[in-house]
Amino acid sequence: MAPTPPPDASFSPAEVQQRLAAGACWVRCGARLYDLTGFLRQHPGGEQLLRARAGQDVSADLDGPPHRHSANARHWLEQYYVGELQGDPQSSVENGAAASANTQKTDPTMEPKLQVVDWDKDLVDWQKPLLWQVGHLGEKYDEWVHQPVTRPIRLFYSDFIESLTKTVWYSVPVIWMPLMLYLSWSYYRTLAQGNVRLFTSFTTEYSVAMPESVFLGLFVLGMLFWSLAEYLIHRFLFHMKPPSNSYYLITLHFILHGQHHKAPFDESRLVFPPVPASLVMAFFYATLQLLLPEAVGGTVFAGGLLGYIVYDMTHYYLHFGSPHKGSYLYNMKAHHVKHHFAHQKSGFGISTKFWDYFFHTLMPEEPHLKMQ
Repeated sequence: MAPTPPPDASFSPAEVQQRLAAGACWVRCGARLYDLTGFLRQHPGGEQLLRARAGQDVSADLDGPPHRHSANARHWLEQYYVGELQGDPQSSVENGAAASANTQKTDPTMEPKLQVVDWDKDLVDWQKPLLWQVGHLGEKYDEWVHQPVTRPIRLFYSDFIESLTKTVWYSVPVIWMPLMLYLSWSYYRTLAQGNVRLFTSFTTEYSVAMPESVFLGLFVLGMLFWSLAEYLIHRFLFHMKPPSNSYYLITLHFILHGQHHKAPFDESRLVFPPVPASLVMAFFYATLQLLLPEAVGGTVFAGGLLGYIVYDMTHYYLHFGSPHKGSYLYNMKAHHVKHHFAHQKSGFGISTKFWDYFFHTLMPEEPHLKMQ
C-alpha cells in the first residue's frame, strides 16, 4: 500500500490517464482518487470488475447493485487514497475517453465515512508490537478489530518469537501432506492385517472387526470431522467476544484470530504456522488414540489432516486468488470477504457453507438496490 499523500496532492486528467495506460487501476469517488492496483486480486468481485471501472467514478457502485458496500469496505478504500482530481470531477477519463455524462457524485450521506486514514491517530501505536497494546482497548476493542487495514501486523518484540507466528502458504502442503500420506498408508496396512477390532476396551464378546474395506469410510469421516471442527472453532473460539474488562482474554482473542480480521490480507498470517499447528495436531491425534484403536483413530486423523490442508489452502486462495465468476470458489470468496467486512457474526464456513446451513448462521440476503 502506498503511503497516504499530503493533503494537497492532486493530479490532472492527463496524469491519471498516463497511469492507466501504464497498467495501474485508479478509480475515483467524486474528485477523490484511489489507486487500487494492489487490491485487484483481493477484490471479491474479481480483478476484471475493477479493471472495467478504471478511470471511472465508482460512487454509485459503492451503493450497489449488486450490493451496498459496508462501512468497513469504504474505510478500507480510503487506505488507497492518492489525492484529488484537478478540474471538473465529472470529466474523468478511461482509456483516454470521457466518462459517461450521467456519472453520479458521491453520496452526501456517505461523506463522513470517506476520510483519509490517519495512522498516527489510531487507538494503537503501529510502530510497536500490537499484542501488548490491544488488551488496553477495553470496550473499544471489538469495533477496532473489525475495521480491517491493509498494513502488516507485528505481534512480538522478539524477532524469533515473531517468526513463529508467520509462515508462507506452501508450508502447509509441504509439511502436512507427506505426514498425511504416510499415516494413511501405514494405517491401511494395519487394517489389512485383519486383527483390528472396535470396542475391545469395553467388551470382547460384542467387539466389531475392522477390515481394510472400512479405510475409505474412516478417512472420509475424518474429513467430515474436520469440517465440523473448522466451523465450531471459527464460530465459538475465534469469534468469542472477550469481556471488555479482561486484558488477557482480549489479548488471547487477538492472537488467535483478531489479528487476522484486523489485517485480512497479511499473507504471512493467512495459514496456520507449523509450530502452533503441531501442538493442535498432537492434541487431536492423542485424543483419537485414547478413544479409538490405533489404526482406526489414526485413519480418522489422516482424513482430518487432509481436511485441514484443503481448508488452509482454500482460505489462502479466498484471500488472494481470482476464481472465475460463477464458480464455487468465486461464491465462497465473496462469502468470506463479506464475513470480514460486514457480517462477522455469521458465515463461519471457509471451505463449505454446509454447517452454516445446518446451524442457521448464513449471512442475511442483501436486497439488490436499483439504480435511478
